[in-house]
Amino acid sequence: MPDWGTLPRMLRDQAARHPDDTVVAEPGGARLTLSELRAAASWIARGLIALGVAPGDRVAVWGVNSASWVAHAFGIWDAGAVIVPLSARYKGFEAAQLIEKTRARVLVTGAGPSESPLADLLPPLPTLQHVLGPGTAGLSDLGAGVPAPEAEERALAVRPEDLCEIMSTSGTTGVPKGVMLDHHQVLRGYWDWSEIVTLDERDRYPVIAPFNHGFGLNAGLVACVLRRATMLPVPALPPEALMSLISAERVTVLAGPPTLFHRVLDELDRGARDVSSLRVAICGAAAVPARLITRLVERVGLERVINAYGLMEGTVVSMTREGDPIDVIAATTGRPVPGIEVRIVDDDGAEVAPGERGEILQRGYGVMRGYWGEPARTAEVIDADGWLHTGDVGVLDEAGNLAIVDRKKELYIVNGFNVSPAEVESLLLRQGSLAQAAVIGVPDPVSGEAGLAYVVARPGVRPPDPAALLAWARDNMAGYKVPRRVTVLDSLPTNPNGKVDKQALRHKAG
Repeated sequence: MPDWGTLPRMLRDQAARHPDDTVVAEPGGARLTLSELRAAASWIARGLIALGVAPGDRVAVWGVNSASWVAHAFGIWDAGAVIVPLSARYKGFEAAQLIEKTRARVLVTGAGPSESPLADLLPPLPTLQHVLGPGTAGLSDLGAGVPAPEAEERALAVRPEDLCEIMSTSGTTGVPKGVMLDHHQVLRGYWDWSEIVTLDERDRYPVIAPFNHGFGLNAGLVACVLRRATMLPVPALPPEALMSLISAERVTVLAGPPTLFHRVLDELDRGARDVSSLRVAICGAAAVPARLITRLVERVGLERVINAYGLMEGTVVSMTREGDPIDVIAATTGRPVPGIEVRIVDDDGAEVAPGERGEILQRGYGVMRGYWGEPARTAEVIDADGWLHTGDVGVLDEAGNLAIVDRKKELYIVNGFNVSPAEVESLLLRQGSLAQAAVIGVPDPVSGEAGLAYVVARPGVRPPDPAALLAWARDNMAGYKVPRRVTVLDSLPTNPNGKVDKQALRHKAG
């Protein structure tokens, strides 16, 4: 790996060596070469400096994937600041939670999934000093009063151990936690990731995962600039648009859940257009049907199908490799990446034998610096020896391949997004008519998993209408958090300790 150390130095070296390489190409929209990206980032950094942003300050970005989002990310890093990505699917008070938690001083907004401006959705926040969005002066305009050498000095002063991002992850207490990652971790992790993927300057890679997600930001935006691949930022991808995107943009690398690739094959069976440009598929799932892999190789002509495992707190953990047989790719997430150790332990913390189930522990450079402002919660998941307790249940085989078989924590996954039942419960209680709410995750044929909510009305309040509660949820929380169904009960089942018995609710759900 080149001795860049930081994201600003990486961008400068790439722009100096390959100024005319296109690294951002919005489908039908803006394009940026490496030299243009560096220039745009510098202007944005100058604007942030003009606003008083100091090294280490947090700057939030709220909007869908776009060329502007890419430029602002690198501008924030050039200014020595820390990016706090917010989901474009967030509603106002969801975004406010993370802004308040990280004490972000500046918020940059764009369009949401419906193309509506997001700035007006945010309630007043005491720590937020500047909101920049549609209809406001851009950071490039504000930067005119800051000399370019001052901004360059700021960018070159960033150190490998400095934080570069605080990523939101679903919490167990109803409030999302902020995962802290530094420049060295991100560069090292996604250099190795892209090396195994074989991502290079010939590739055209649509980044479908949102930039607020670790996969979209790090395995998409950062990886493309690291390897000079052309990223295609996708703000939203209706199912019917997938094949035309692959064909029109000559996509070579495609990443997503198995359902995405089933859709490709279904469309091909219906006589869809040419997708022969595709060469690499990255599934990133606990299990990928072996038949799916075989059909992708035979029907599409893929060079590689890759399965991988990672988590926000641990970046990249394991990946399958070139030459792995189909059963390894289908049933496991491969071997740990260089610099990462993995152990499987029982409930007492003792290492189990190959083939036995246990909690996955990870150690190495990829383990987060901690949860922002929560040292106690950090200590709960990272032990004194540096092992991250992932909460995932796995099995290591004799060859060191890791299979993910279950989750100890209650999180469930909707269309690739981790959802915390406690967070959804907390949001539902804001509606005002509920005394209690309990949410569980259940299998779903379309989204992988979905939430079911069981609620109890406040005393003296008319029992809430489930349809009205769902409508309220759609208006007040990100779409992937909205339960599939709401059931009103007289009381929630409890166990002998007085806690809500979610196993009983799962039995009720069938």
